[in-house]
Amino acid sequence: MSASRRSGTTDELGPDEPERAGPEGTGGSDLLAALLDGMDAALCAFDADGVVTHWNREAERILGWTAAEAVGRHGFADWAVRSADAEEVEARLMSAMDSPGRQVHEFALLTKDGGRVLVRTQSAAVRGPDGKPAGVYCAFSEVHAQIDLERSIALSEALFEDASWGVVLVDADLRPAVVNAHAARALGIGRTSVLGRPLGELLAQGVEELESALTHVLAEGAPPAPAEIWVSVRTPDGDQRRCWRCGFVRLASPLAEEPVPLGVGWLFQDVTEAKQGEQEAALLRFRTNQMHRAARAAAECEDPAEAATVHLDFALAGFADHALIDRVAGGTLSDADASAAVRLVRAAATPSGAPGPSLPTGAAGLPVRYAEGHPALQCVARAGSVRASVGTVPPEQARLWAEARQWPADSVHALCAVLRSRGRTLGVVTFLRGGGRSPFERSDATYAEDVAARIATALDLASAQ
Repeated sequence: MSASRRSGTTDELGPDEPERAGPEGTGGSDLLAALLDGMDAALCAFDADGVVTHWNREAERILGWTAAEAVGRHGFADWAVRSADAEEVEARLMSAMDSPGRQVHEFALLTKDGGRVLVRTQSAAVRGPDGKPAGVYCAFSEVHAQIDLERSIALSEALFEDASWGVVLVDADLRPAVVNAHAARALGIGRTSVLGRPLGELLAQGVEELESALTHVLAEGAPPAPAEIWVSVRTPDGDQRRCWRCGFVRLASPLAEEPVPLGVGWLFQDVTEAKQGEQEAALLRFRTNQMHRAARAAAECEDPAEAATVHLDFALAGFADHALIDRVAGGTLSDADASAAVRLVRAAATPSGAPGPSLPTGAAGLPVRYAEGHPALQCVARAGSVRASVGTVPPEQARLWAEARQWPADSVHALCAVLRSRGRTLGVVTFLRGGGRSPFERSDATYAEDVAARIATALDLASAQ
């Protein structure tokens, strides 16, 4: 049924004009009725005398009264509001005729089945052809629905302004459409500069994993739990590796009959420091357990030299790919002789091919052909740890670098720790990593020094026998 009154008289809210044909011959009143019935908000209108002239489908849905039952009634008295409230409600609604702009009110209306609904109304005057008020229109909705809408809008604005985590709205082409201030800072770029750019231009690493997650959310929906993604962010100081804990939600248009994906809401928080702390704690626990196991195993060795290789094998797990023990030719070196030329003899080494336990070597006592300035010789001279790395070079050059230092051909990172016992230098233990591992860090040197102290004690005991 039409939302407007179908009497033979002209509608009091409009001029006395003949109906004009709308699109494809549709009458103007039919077009108006269609527009009113298609609105998401409930709408009713009153003429200057307070008679209901329009009533759309959303008003019918909220209150239960049909347009046929509502149009033509005088005000809301005795049907849409309680009698005790009717005068006040009508006065507040009709006061819009004499007020500029819109007025907002809240009051309770009655449903057809006798229930009460608290609504929020926006009312404004309707002007006639002469510019004088000819009536009032009133748009209303349930208060809880209005509050839900306001909360949603407020939440959206807060997320994109004041949130303490990154919020990015990514469109269906996987390009940022809206970015909050926190996310812009995390990406190292301005809020407007990031819009519409491919993620590959913003991140040096981790783009594939992030785009895969966004694509999955577009196709399947939000994952059940947050995901931790490691990325490298381009900054003026170089690439910075960060860990972001990410949550994703798929966004769909509420106006479409079928869900139409608008993109993905991507929320993330930087947890790099926490993850690094967890990794360091886990690594420390593992290394402590390895040293404990090595000490127990070495205690069962009758030969102290065998105990030294046991410590080396346990230290190698998860730490390096190869390891070498070089003894000072002649047994030991005192601090007074540190400036003299030093020769080192290979005492033990891990297999350079297939993995396996360390093997004793150097029975002939021939010195290793270390060139001047070799990291192992520097380690003896300094009585401290020395780190070395080939850097970023072609594979062939890296192989020549390792062979020139008498190391396995696949070695690209080295860490030498001095073997000291009873104030004397016994030799050097060298740990080597291949190209698939990161360079040795200061924490690695500390661990290597602890292992070297245990190996040195075992070798010193072996020399004393």
